[in-house]
Amino acid sequence: QVQLVESGGGLVQAGDSLRLSCAASGRTLNNYAVGWFRQASGKERESVATISSSSSSTIYSDATKGRFTISRDNAKNTVYLQMNNLKPEDTAAYYCAAKFSPLCGKCLYSRATDFGSWGQGTQVTVSS
Repeated sequence: QVQLVESGGGLVQAGDSLRLSCAASGRTLNNYAVGWFRQASGKERESVATISSSSSSTIYSDATKGRFTISRDNAKNTVYLQMNNLKPEDTAAYYCAAKFSPLCGKCLYSRATDFGSWGQGTQVTVSS
């Protein structure tokens, strides 16, 4: 089982940028699709972005497309979420999750139930 730890959250103003990191241990992330999810207070957890295990495919939610970028550095066993032009509605706890996907390097997943390993989350708060 891969262990995930998120970092990089914080309090920022609207229009600012943040980069979240998802560091893995226990196993290499090379064979895992990795997704970022967020959950605002009182709302359901939603998919933000996913990167396939080969890094050849990415997908974003409509709310984050064009502002957020997911990427991975296999040498550091880390996946990143670059968030630009942040808005107050981006305020949420952000979680990374991994799904073992060695046979489909291009496959993408967006349902929370697809992912077997989760981090503890990092809070992002955007003030207006």
